Amino acid sequence: MAKRDYYEVLGVDRRADEEEIKKAYRKLALKHHPDRNPNDKSAEEKFKELGEAYEILSDSHTRAAYDQYGHAAFDSRARARAGGFHDPTDIFREVFGAGSIFEDLFGGGERHPGGAQRGDDLRYDMELTFVEAAKGCEREITVTKLDQCDACHGNGAEAGATTKSCATCGGRGQVISSRGIFSIAQTCPRCGGRGQVVDRPCRPCGGSGRREKTSKIKIKVPAGVDGGARLRSSGNGEAGVRGGPAGDLYVVLHVQRHELFERDGDDLVCELPISFAQAALGAEVEAPTLDGSVKIEIPAGSQTGSSFRVKGKGIKNLQGYGLGDLIVRVQVEVPHKLNAAQRAKLEEFAKLCDENVHPMGKSFFDKAKGLFR
Repeated sequence: MAKRDYYEVLGVDRRADEEEIKKAYRKLALKHHPDRNPNDKSAEEKFKELGEAYEILSDSHTRAAYDQYGHAAFDSRARARAGGFHDPTDIFREVFGAGSIFEDLFGGGERHPGGAQRGDDLRYDMELTFVEAAKGCEREITVTKLDQCDACHGNGAEAGATTKSCATCGGRGQVISSRGIFSIAQTCPRCGGRGQVVDRPCRPCGGSGRREKTSKIKIKVPAGVDGGARLRSSGNGEAGVRGGPAGDLYVVLHVQRHELFERDGDDLVCELPISFAQAALGAEVEAPTLDGSVKIEIPAGSQTGSSFRVKGKGIKNLQGYGLGDLIVRVQVEVPHKLNAAQRAKLEEFAKLCDENVHPMGKSFFDKAKGLFR
């Protein structure tokens, strides 16, 4: 089958500069990388084709030869004299640098000498009461995770065991496999990238240096947290591999609803029922807070929905900007199940009322009349 034009493979114009070619290759190689498309033969072939096209077009000399002679400029003998194509993943290390997102996507991760790797981060979901979130608390949680093996202290070897160079990778920690014109380096499956093997692996952990354990961890929840907040407990994730640092534990908070309060930022909102008489005549009433109750003056003529603010009775600000406020919204409770005497008095009161007593009602009906003129 005839080879496709290299410019067509990368989807760039023949006048494209070096940066455009690099950008196009990076985008397509990430899309078609075999690690992202397991068991997809077409993606693997596409990835090889992209690497070959980039190899030629990224170098000014080989690009000039290709522009003049096409694919005929490069045969197997010419490639042999040139030393072959370089690792097609080099561009990602050039663009992103070592330890980049490319390495994270395709198995690099955070690595240390001797094949050591950082342990995985863990997540724990914690449910709090409304008051615990508002005031803060300390909780002890139980987490089952891979921790350092007590028998071998994480080195994976029995006491007195000796180490020798791994015969599979020759002590390099990597094995090289060829895929067509490419050579791909992978972590050695025998030594796990360490480059050495022990003659007597630790029996309790099977030589991995880690065992599953259940740990109790204290978590301090600061006052003022809200649902969805995430607390980080450094070093309480899974143990690292071959002496690598431990991961972190992330505690995600879920806050229960409260039967009296709702939260609005750092403010607390409370709906307070008052009687018809208290609303009409005015009164001093008690309103609940997280620390007991406070007295509030309700002015005469207050309506349902009227709000009253009590300074400093809300929730502590996480950034240290003090406390929010308590906002009390009154709900006027209409009397029901009246006895005969109560009903008679209320009817008498109604006869005495005029538009001056109910100004809102008069205003509403005046506006309503205007709709039908």
